[in-house]
Amino acid sequence: MATITPRTLSGFMELLPGPQQQMERFLQTLRDTYALYGFTPLDTPLVESAEILLAKGGGETEKQIYRFQKGDADLALRFDLTVPLAKYVAMHAGELAFPFRRFQIGKVYRGERAQRGRFREFYQADIDIIGDGKLDIANEAEIPAVIYSTFTRLGLERFQIRVNNRKILNGFYSMLGLSEQSGAIMRTVDKLDKIGPEKVRALLVEEASLTEEQADEILRFIAIRGTNAEVLEALKAYQGKNELFDAGLEELGTVVKYLAAFGVPETHFAVDLTIARGLDYYTGTVYETLMLDHPEIGSICSGGRYDNLAAYYTDRQLPGVGISIGVTRLFYVLQEQGMLNGALNTAPADVLVLPMTQDLTAAAEAATYFRSRGIRTQLYTEQKKFKAKLGYADKLGIPFVAFLGEDEIAAEKISLKNMKTGAQELLSLEAAADTVLAVMEDRNNGKLIKA
Repeated sequence: MATITPRTLSGFMELLPGPQQQMERFLQTLRDTYALYGFTPLDTPLVESAEILLAKGGGETEKQIYRFQKGDADLALRFDLTVPLAKYVAMHAGELAFPFRRFQIGKVYRGERAQRGRFREFYQADIDIIGDGKLDIANEAEIPAVIYSTFTRLGLERFQIRVNNRKILNGFYSMLGLSEQSGAIMRTVDKLDKIGPEKVRALLVEEASLTEEQADEILRFIAIRGTNAEVLEALKAYQGKNELFDAGLEELGTVVKYLAAFGVPETHFAVDLTIARGLDYYTGTVYETLMLDHPEIGSICSGGRYDNLAAYYTDRQLPGVGISIGVTRLFYVLQEQGMLNGALNTAPADVLVLPMTQDLTAAAEAATYFRSRGIRTQLYTEQKKFKAKLGYADKLGIPFVAFLGEDEIAAEKISLKNMKTGAQELLSLEAAADTVLAVMEDRNNGKLIKA
């Protein structure tokens, strides 16, 4: 029989055990942080009816979705976590307590062209707060606190959360008599960081059908800079001309006011009028988070406020606010930039127990005791030479090896070797466990991303 060459499809990530341990730590940090803010975990199916996923459909979504037939069923793989959330909330609205705060970390699938740092299968990590009829503006102020806490816990220091309000933008375009073109304008302005102001100006004139004067006025408006207080003060010059603009300015001012109370320092937060988010369903506060030393990467966490999450599935008004982190892409970038902390323990076990006798009873009992103390433990039972056994521990990066020979068993002790320092001690099981726990607590206290 011919041997098939093993391969992984383009756009799909597979990691070796060490990096996979780093990825697991990344995901666990997200879970722990989201839970700290009172978000409940949610898991929705990878496969849904195509009708459900394409309810708001058409366009790029329909081109990129993985869709297939199974019998008479028209099925598709989820392409984000927002549409499944909308379906879930619409189905269970009568059983949920509102505001409903959920987090979900899961794989999504998009059949787009695979390229460096862009994947067809990737993890997203989302949080959303869904209201029933109404949702207080304070929720929009808390979201940056979750973003700040998440990246700080991961070890990222040089990042900035940039915030705007779509009502301000829509109100401003209305003042210019451009309400009908507002969607096209915002999608164009959203490209500013990628293509620069001159090309944005050209697109506004050529594709959005604006006059050169209107394009210049928009570029002047979104170029307002300064501290958060200075930008808000500058925006007051436009007050009283449009009701929607005034509402957006009040909301943005409230978000900024609450940020200090939520623990977000001004060094990590900026009002930025260029932030529009290209998707049409955002209606209020919008967010983008940038790594200051790697602006070429683009936003690593984005989202915003929407007025009706589940409009395609129910008449019930369900406003919400949420953000999403493209975990796989961010992990890839951090790995590529050498920003992951290699000093963290990525071994599958903290101790490898090596029996030095034919009878494995004492070794199995020692492994069981270590595990009862919360120590990740492997029992090595293969009949190989001593050097090969140590080489196994060394290749996996296991921090400690525990030897159990006839002398140790007779003395009711265990020989514990620190693989990093080479130090070896004859200890009681209890003392050996204490030693391992103390060392591993120190090694596991570091952050995933290097300062």
